[in-house]
Amino acid sequence: MRNKSIRSLIVLLCLLTGIGVRAQKLATFSVNLNIETQGLLIPLQTNLDELTSVADSSLALFEVNGKERREIPFQVSSNGKRVLHWMTKSSKGKLIYELAEKTATVNQPAVTLSDKDGMLGFNAFDKNLLTYVYRTWYPPSGIDTAFKKSGFIHPLNTPHGQALTRINAPDHYHHYGLWDPWTELYFEGDTVDCWNLKDRKGTVRFKNFVSVAEGNIYSEYQAVQEHVVFKKTGGEKVMLNELQTVRVYADPASPDYYLMDYTIHLNCASESPVTLLEYRYGGLGWRATEAWNKDNSMVLTSEGKNRKQADGSLARWCIVQGQLGDDYGGAVMMSYPANYNHPEPLRIWPEDMNGRGDMFANFSPTKNKSWLLQPGKEYLLRYRFLVFNGKYDAAKAEAAWQYFAHPPAVNSNVNH
Repeated sequence: MRNKSIRSLIVLLCLLTGIGVRAQKLATFSVNLNIETQGLLIPLQTNLDELTSVADSSLALFEVNGKERREIPFQVSSNGKRVLHWMTKSSKGKLIYELAEKTATVNQPAVTLSDKDGMLGFNAFDKNLLTYVYRTWYPPSGIDTAFKKSGFIHPLNTPHGQALTRINAPDHYHHYGLWDPWTELYFEGDTVDCWNLKDRKGTVRFKNFVSVAEGNIYSEYQAVQEHVVFKKTGGEKVMLNELQTVRVYADPASPDYYLMDYTIHLNCASESPVTLLEYRYGGLGWRATEAWNKDNSMVLTSEGKNRKQADGSLARWCIVQGQLGDDYGGAVMMSYPANYNHPEPLRIWPEDMNGRGDMFANFSPTKNKSWLLQPGKEYLLRYRFLVFNGKYDAAKAEAAWQYFAHPPAVNSNVNH
């Protein structure tokens, strides 16, 4: 009787934990990695509703290698349809996965979020990776409060915790880490500047969060930001609504890099069109750390341009990296092929900037071409940052961009 009770207890524990219970296979997936991944994380996704109506909480995902089946983390997003997300670090070739029904495994989010004092932090590897500042930030004491700002990322840190961004530099108090205002806009008969805050013509500011979410594969926020004109006659008006989505992928087993997707979704806030006028900078800008100068940092673009050559050139990606104390690191900035005016013009500061070669990098789609935004239409810009410690070369940057620009197709079969 005692042995029977022990066996019953073991069976119950197996049912509760999923140990020893063969999961019911629902679908198989194959993914072809056509180029060498250079050892980098590759996010994958597929439409879950086309595969099963089984609840998310009753699903498990397995990586299959011959007779071996290894359960791996996954995440499900839902925005009209359910999408299954996971990642691989395999180098190249055909990968097989199985979706199964079983007791769900509880996983710790790869990237955790912290929200304090109007700042939303993304954390992994026991470090802060980046912080989105949504409260109004004022410049240093004694500086014109016209430079106040909300809705920007600072710091953007390497995986080892070194800051890659800078705000309120004395040479440009309106620089805010990683942010995306436009410099010359034409709206209702006036030319507006949301970049140079001291001119008091306009600004971009945080309005509210649409969603904030942690997950096993990524964590993200979606925030509404308003692009505002300060009218010459007094008062103000919102010209553009922006839905900004920042999604961060990290793998605890890969503590030397992570991915950040930065998406800008624009639409006119009134019945009036907005023209983003041709100008030499504007859009997604990165004011880099004060630790960098012309002697200890470098630029390399997808077209082989260095810092001396990069400004005004067109690029799919751009590496900006340099010395960080006793360490080294930086980021690969990537532009999505469907972005306006892709491959995008770059604004890269010259090597003599401020006498020491301070670094500023900017994908500026309107650097050589205006962009008309019409009411009732939506406009999308997508970027990915591969943030790293160590030194990166063209091969790694190109592989990362290829898998961002052309995500691998997922071929699946439903099991009946």
